[in-house]
This record gives sequence, C-alpha cells and structure tokens, in this order.
Amino acid sequence: NEKELTNFNISVAVTDGFMEAVKRGEEYNLIDPSTKRITGRLSAQDVFNEIVKNAWLSGEPGIIFIDKINKTHPILNTEIESTNPCGEQPLLPYESCNLGSINLSKFVKENKEFDWDGLSKTITIAVRFLDNVIDVNNYPLKEVENISKANRKIGLGIMGWADALIKMGIPYNSEQALDRAEKVGRFISEEARRASEDLAEFRGSFPNIENSKWAGKKMRNATLTTIAPTGTLSIIAGCSSGIEPLFAVSYYRKVLDRDELPEIHPLFLDYAKEIGFYSEELIESISGCASIQEIAGIPDEIKKLFVVAHDIKPEWHVKMQAVFQKYVDNAVSKTVNLPHNATQEDVKKIFLLAYEFGCKGVTVYRDRCREEQVLNVGGGERLALPKDRPDVIPGVTIRQKTGCGSLFVTVNNDHNGKPFEVFCIMGKSGGCAMSMAEAIGRLTSLALRSGIPVEKVIDQLSGVMCHRPVGLGREKILSCADAIAKALRKNDNPTPEHNSALKVNNKGALNGLGACPSCRSGYFVYESGCATCMNCGYSECM
Repeated sequence: NEKELTNFNISVAVTDGFMEAVKRGEEYNLIDPSTKRITGRLSAQDVFNEIVKNAWLSGEPGIIFIDKINKTHPILNTEIESTNPCGEQPLLPYESCNLGSINLSKFVKENKEFDWDGLSKTITIAVRFLDNVIDVNNYPLKEVENISKANRKIGLGIMGWADALIKMGIPYNSEQALDRAEKVGRFISEEARRASEDLAEFRGSFPNIENSKWAGKKMRNATLTTIAPTGTLSIIAGCSSGIEPLFAVSYYRKVLDRDELPEIHPLFLDYAKEIGFYSEELIESISGCASIQEIAGIPDEIKKLFVVAHDIKPEWHVKMQAVFQKYVDNAVSKTVNLPHNATQEDVKKIFLLAYEFGCKGVTVYRDRCREEQVLNVGGGERLALPKDRPDVIPGVTIRQKTGCGSLFVTVNNDHNGKPFEVFCIMGKSGGCAMSMAEAIGRLTSLALRSGIPVEKVIDQLSGVMCHRPVGLGREKILSCADAIAKALRKNDNPTPEHNSALKVNNKGALNGLGACPSCRSGYFVYESGCATCMNCGYSECM
C-alpha cells in the first residue's frame, strides 16, 4: 500500500534452497523461526511469481539472497537475518551503517586514463575517516555502541561510475566496461584492505578478530567495502549515482513544491560543444527525452556513450552489479531500471540472473509504476480533458461539522449517478477556511470531470489533518479535506450509519490530536487553556 508505506524499501530474503526449488518447480518447507520445526509446504514457483508480480507492479519487494550473504560474512558463529533498507549493508542485531562514497569521475585524467595513485591516496584517507567515525560517534543505545566498536565494520563505496566511463569513452553496456569495473573493483578492495591493515599496526585490530575469518592476522575493520545508493550524495557531488547507468541525458527533477525542473547532463553538453554538434534547437529537442538514441544530429559514437538505463538490456545491469559484488565485502545496492512496457517475465529473468551471477540482492523498478517518482522523463500519456458541464444536474447537499464551523458539501452527479462536481460552503466562517474549502471543491470537481475515479479522490483527501479536528471514532473529522472525503463517501453510500449527527466539544478534540499549522507535526495539544504544538512551540494564544 503506497499510501501507508510511502518511504519504505521492502525486500524479501530468500534462501538458496528456495531458489533451487523455484528452478526445479518444487515445493519448499515453511519453518517456524522460533522452534525451527517444519510447519508446512508451499509451491516455490507460486510464491516466487507473487514476489515478481508485486515487484513489477510497484518496484517492491526487492530480493535478498540471504545464504550468499551469510557465506561471506566475516564474523564466525553468527547469522545475518536482514539488511538495512536499501539492501547493501547486511548487519547483525544492533549493528549500524557507517558508509562513505568516492566519486570515481574525479579520477579520470584528461587523456582518459585512470588516476590510480590519486584513488589510492583517497581510499587510504577514506578508510581512516570511516574508522574515526566509529570512535567519535554518539550512539543511541549502548548495545549499538558495543557491537559497532567490537566489529568496526565500515562500508567504503563509490559513485560517479557512469560518468567515469563516459569520460574514458567507454559505453556502459560493453565488455570493455565490465573489464574496467573488474580492475577498479579489485583495486579498491585491495587498497582498502591495505589501509585497514596499516591502521591495525598502530591502533590495533577490531576486538572480535579472533572470532572472524581474519583470525591470526592484523585488520582494523571486519568489513571494508559497500556500494550504497547515493541519490542525494551524487546530486551534491554533481555526478551519476553509485554504479548505476545514467537515468537520462535530460530529465525533469520533481522538487518539493511539485514543480518540475529540466536538467541536461553536463558531460553531454561538453561533448556537444567540443565535437561541434551543439545547438539550442538540439538542446530543446532532447529536453525531457527518455533517450537520445532516436534523435537526429547526434553522432553515433556519442549515442553509444550516452546510453541510459532504459537503453541497456537488463542483463547488462546485472552483469555490472555482479562484477563489483566480487570485490565488495558487504553488498551492492543496484536497481535494474525497466521501461514501462516491461513484463513480469522480464522481472523474473532479472531475479534468476542475479542469483546465478552471485549477486547478494537485486531490485527492479519499472518506469512510472509508482505515483511518486523523483526523476521523470517525458513521454507520459496525454491527460483526458474535463467534460463539459450540463446546464441542469442533480445532486445532494451534506452538512459536515468541522473545527472551523459547519461545512456544506454539495455533490452533483452525472447521468450515470457518478459524482461529477463538488461545491463547498463554510457556514458563517470566512477568510482562509472558506477559501480553502472552495479551492478543494474546485480541484475535486476538476478531477471528477476529468475521469478520476471518486475512490481515488476520497483516498487523497481522507486522513488530511489540521489543528482543529472534531468528533470521535469513525465520525471524526480531521480537516475540511477529510470532511469533503466523508461527504463524497456518504453520497456514494447514504446509510444512516454514515449520516449520524456529530455532537462533540470542538475544543476537547484538540487534546493531543491534530496537525500543527506551522510545522505539520502531530504534536498539537490543548493545555493551559490553549492549543500548543509540542514540537515547534507554535501556540494559538500567541
């Protein structure tokens, strides 16, 4: 449910036994985790297909290959049961993430050669820095502090990989790119291990070393490398994210106020100006394009270089992840981006391929399969135009009591009896409350006349909180928007249960409930004769 779990990354941990049962079309055992006893059996393919279907529908869940994770975990006699939300950091209970990322695009010289010496020095500094974090950090719980200092796990990763390949003139979906990934991955792993060994010489090894695969050696950190997602980091650094290919050469970035800003990859602009195919007309023509492969006026070698996620066949995504995974202690967070028309069979192949190639997990995302998507390119379906309003249209008026007074909601229905438009009048109240109710009514009417199902409108308006909720139980009105949603529901199902009158004390409803109008938190309480926010200090009496 995207409305309930709006900012969650969900993954399913599967065993090698389960995956082998999927391949053979067999059943697998259901095991009670507390007693370890078999409690039943299910078809592995049926369960796997259900995972695939949901991943195709919403990008959730991803898959974690938990046995592969435990086979490479350096601490002996322990068992990893889960990872952090993005899947790149398998952790024991109470362990914490300590991650950092190196921008590889900064280590490509003007002659397109890699700056190995510069990268080595940066790795040494980064390992020392992340190790320092363990000691200076303020931990929320003693258990977290104890195990973090006992194992001293760090996760040094990378970003800007796609940009680095572009600077070197290497297409992402090529054997040359995989060869370079092999070399870079091995180099980072070896240099990080050398840096940790050097730190152990004068700082000492991590306390749990004798209960690890490093027993008898000197090593400051139980794990050293992780490839984490770097969405925000890469924006700050001005580079591509993690080991992902480019999402698009040009795209629209959705910002907080829901505006969309066009962005064009700076390296594309550099190549265009350097080679001589730059023009304002070209830049305008690619704005918001999913791909430049079909755009005239761009040299073929540039098109091969600036392939984006949807230009690349899924197996190249998985191959790139698998190459880096060989040299990463923890795991790799990687999303296989798919076009909107990808099938469930495509998703199934990706999951199986990731398992065969030795990945520790994988996530797929089908373009526009979720309502909220931070990065968007053009090419969406054309929206329906609002229907014309007849001169005469039947309807009902429903009174809803709100914290700002009585709200009269008129719902007019079309010839099929479906809600067509909404008018809202706020009793004796004026000013902000009246204008807000009118605005919501107008937008609701526009949505209904444009063919948006009334259930979708109700879903969007339901549960919106303001600082003056009224009522109790199922009849509680959280805001004017929530009142309009309830009125639409009553119009759709006019039962006595829905039409019961509200008889409550408006002031009393503020006691510990409602959203603060200043910071929007839910800590708005009524105390000392005044409604006050316990989060930011806003008060109605000030």
